Amino acid sequence: MIIYVNASASRQGNGSKQMPYKHINDAAKVARPGDVVSVAPGVYREYVNPIHAGREDARIEYRSEVPLGARITGAELLTGWQPYQGTTWVAKVDNGVFNGFNPYAEPVAGDWYFYPKNPATGEIMDMHRGAVYMNDQMFYETFTLEECVKGEIFAPSWQPELSIYKWFAQVGEKETTIYANFQGKNPNEECVEINVRNNCFMPDKKGVGFITLSGFVVDKAATNWAPPAAFQDGMIGAHWSKGWIIEDCDISNSRCCGISFGNYHQTEKGNDNYFSNKHVKSPTQMERDSVCIAQYDGWTKETVGSHIVRRCHIHDCGQAGIVGRMGCVFSIIEDNHIHNINNSQQLTGAEMGGIKFHSAIDVIFRRNHIHHCTMGIWTDWQAQGTRITQNLLHDNQVPACCPPSAMDMSQDIFVEVGHGPTLIDNNILLSKASIRWATQGVAVVHNIMAGAFTCVGAGTDMVTSKGATQRRYTPYHIPHRTEVAGFMTILHGDNRVYNNIFVQKYPYEENKKATESMGFNAVTNDRAGNAVFDEYPTYEEWIAKFKLGQRADMTTMMELMDYHFEHLPVWIDGNAYFGGALPWNREANKLVDNSSEIKLELVEKDGKLTLDTNVYDFLGDFRCGMITSDILGEAFEPEERFENPDGTDIIFNEDYLGDHRGVDVLPGPFATAEAASKQVW
Repeated sequence: MIIYVNASASRQGNGSKQMPYKHINDAAKVARPGDVVSVAPGVYREYVNPIHAGREDARIEYRSEVPLGARITGAELLTGWQPYQGTTWVAKVDNGVFNGFNPYAEPVAGDWYFYPKNPATGEIMDMHRGAVYMNDQMFYETFTLEECVKGEIFAPSWQPELSIYKWFAQVGEKETTIYANFQGKNPNEECVEINVRNNCFMPDKKGVGFITLSGFVVDKAATNWAPPAAFQDGMIGAHWSKGWIIEDCDISNSRCCGISFGNYHQTEKGNDNYFSNKHVKSPTQMERDSVCIAQYDGWTKETVGSHIVRRCHIHDCGQAGIVGRMGCVFSIIEDNHIHNINNSQQLTGAEMGGIKFHSAIDVIFRRNHIHHCTMGIWTDWQAQGTRITQNLLHDNQVPACCPPSAMDMSQDIFVEVGHGPTLIDNNILLSKASIRWATQGVAVVHNIMAGAFTCVGAGTDMVTSKGATQRRYTPYHIPHRTEVAGFMTILHGDNRVYNNIFVQKYPYEENKKATESMGFNAVTNDRAGNAVFDEYPTYEEWIAKFKLGQRADMTTMMELMDYHFEHLPVWIDGNAYFGGALPWNREANKLVDNSSEIKLELVEKDGKLTLDTNVYDFLGDFRCGMITSDILGEAFEPEERFENPDGTDIIFNEDYLGDHRGVDVLPGPFATAEAASKQVW
């Protein structure tokens, strides 16, 4: 059945074509498996709460009749502004508009969120879940009315020119007073909106699966910070269910997260935001607890995950474009344009980025364009069977005009405390740091990288102020399942780096910088290439220590104990290095060219992106071998092969563009030199 919705209908109807509903949520109350909710162009200022789940063979589909013609928003227009002082205006809002949820009284809060603090007293200060927007631009919150009136640049912002637009609110018993600095604009002549609703399209209960959301503009919700060991809020969210498809949508201006495939409330187990609420367990322990609690509660491949986000434009969100913990397993994130995430730097913490997933088990990120984000793709804990392929990432780095972020480093890809297998192949990575390796069990194959590898051998264990080390024992799983197979610390190594092109595009600082981020030893590195692995053993050097083939007893166990906690081996071969990028000191088949003048720039023309590079002119007759699952082998801890989610082999005979890679194998993401000049986005 088709259920019709039209905000412009003359009166409320019954969902028929002749008498459509005026509100999408009215259709959501009656839609059953197999139904299509067809939404006419218009603005829908409402919270849509899907009540009924679809089925795998009979989805419930919500479709905008005209692509991007229907807009679901958590905001309301605010008019009647009066001049206050200088370029600051004031307006009052009756609290009844908020229906019991006033985002200007609700603080942004949660584990792993870095609360701003009063510089004089050290006291925590609150940012709030409300916001003010002018013509779709989110203003910056201030802690005082005086700051709002001054309208000065917020130094940490990645967009300082926008940070002079400020707002401040005072919440009273009956009304909320909002001040906003419009910097010379008349707000009564502009489109000014304020956050009113928490979510735009998200079930309020678990298990509402097999929903399709297609072709909508979704914006401006008063979402909360989304930590991994807590309920993860989103403007759009699947709320611990299975089989959602979000496609062809424009998603922007969530206070925190755009889309959530994340964790559910574990309040009945007392583990929701455990550290914020109770303080007494270490953050790492509460993360382990949350995984086990979910396991007890039925977290399986059959019950949750397997979502798809495709062809969406996701931008200008305060925390993350897409966030997920455990509920994101077995998902596909493809063909999306994600940018300008966490650029205001007003909300900082450990859950930021274009995409931030914990437990990305068998998740595929492919053909996405991600740029100008604090982090590009961040897979944290339990990246197992994860594949990051055919993506374009660039400018995921602190702008030169800004101080370093609270996380100390930004990069295109961050893989953190997982055991693998994690596969990063056929990508174009152009930021100053290409991959942050606080992990093990990663294969990097056929990429071109302008940045360095950072955190190799570091960034995994937390160190207290008194010098105590807190090892991060993280889970690994039965291959292609959620069931936990074991827990282990990160030994580092167990990595493969094959057939890549490294270019030293950015200046190299001779000395490494060791920084502290939340108690982690986070070692930076500006040198592109594989020299950061020079201290790691080959497989032959590593395996020789274990006396294979000999009988072993308790004495042997003691003799081998040290070796069980040393770095794991690495496999590195077939890479090309330009402009000062350095090879691994035991790499047999390599090309090193420090003399040629290399170009590697991203060029935009008529909305199309191409690479302007001459790097293929200098490859000469250098060639490398075809890489397969058999060559990559198994990740050490889970003993799982680098393979497809269905267990089939991968042969790396398809390049960034999807073109066939034949017997003449070039390093880098393109099958031929000619392909490197084609449109990359």
